[in-house]
Amino acid sequence: MSEKILIVDDDIDSLKLIGLMLQRQGYQVIAANAGAQALSKAHAELPDLIILDVMMPDMNGYEVCKRLRNHPDTKTIPIIMFTAKTLIDDKVAGFEAGADDYLTKPTHPAELAARVRQMLARSPHRPTQERRNTAGKTIGVIGAKGGIGTSTVVLNVGASLAQNNGKPIIADFRLGSGSLGLMLGITRATGMGNVLSRPASDIRGPLVEKEIAVHQSGIRALLSSTRIKEAQLNYTIETALAVIQVLKNLGDPVIFDLGTGYHTLNSRLLAQMDRIIVIAEPITITLEMAQELVREIETDLKKQVEIVVVNRNASKVQLPWHEVESILGREILAIIAAAPEIAFHAIETGTPMVLQEPGAIVSSQLMKLAEDVYTS
Repeated sequence: MSEKILIVDDDIDSLKLIGLMLQRQGYQVIAANAGAQALSKAHAELPDLIILDVMMPDMNGYEVCKRLRNHPDTKTIPIIMFTAKTLIDDKVAGFEAGADDYLTKPTHPAELAARVRQMLARSPHRPTQERRNTAGKTIGVIGAKGGIGTSTVVLNVGASLAQNNGKPIIADFRLGSGSLGLMLGITRATGMGNVLSRPASDIRGPLVEKEIAVHQSGIRALLSSTRIKEAQLNYTIETALAVIQVLKNLGDPVIFDLGTGYHTLNSRLLAQMDRIIVIAEPITITLEMAQELVREIETDLKKQVEIVVVNRNASKVQLPWHEVESILGREILAIIAAAPEIAFHAIETGTPMVLQEPGAIVSSQLMKLAEDVYTS
């Protein structure tokens, strides 16, 4: 049993209790504690069933239900209204808003389980499995520090996959310091900022797709700019997570440039990734920083992290492969050779290195990395 159920309740204790009851029955559970958050998660996750509390501070359950019924993506999702109220008028209001069933608090676990099974059995709505079959892979790329080639890897992996009949999207979450647009010769790169400035409930396919820039090479990109004011944009984590979910339905894979730093936002974003890659350079200090970053991510998120080492400067004395792995205490996914002249011309022409000089060693390494991160 793998149906996904969204529980909506502003009472955290109720969320935990109901979630535990359903998880013991084998269901996947996602939770929201407000109306707007419920709409955002419903559109992003397309659950098989929604259990919706009536009384919430920002938007009552009747209004949430009406909005779900008025949107083509969610109009057929079965909804069970869940409330402490027992008056007939309240139940009538729930059914008029579009609810399929009604339960009053407190409810016995056996009754809840029976209602859920009954609702799922008779519902024609099966978006979750369809979404699983079509959603793209997500790859999060984060640097051990700045200026070591994180964006270069994101750009060239995306370009490699785009040339091989793929449909990748690169996404730059570095508001106010995004360089991917500049590397592609796109000067007004404000797509990510425009999307993140909207409430989470607004984040849907057409809105995001409209903000995606298409490079002449075929690369699709949701870009941040270098404008200082963009860095000051306040947006919610819920909005950022909704953007990720939508991008997964628009591209495969979606490669995220997360810049540097394991802060709260990056922690939540990395939790959504299918693969996590840390970029380092073959210098002892940076490798030690990478080792600490990897340890923190793996401990916190319980996800495996891979390391790519980028040699940015051919004139520097840098560590060989075996010493890099010895310091890190693990195998690395790839080492990318230094190619300063190719990198310079690529930036000047707004063309990724793998397209500027496809026969170069560095391009072959980046193409091989693209194949590895997507197919394995």
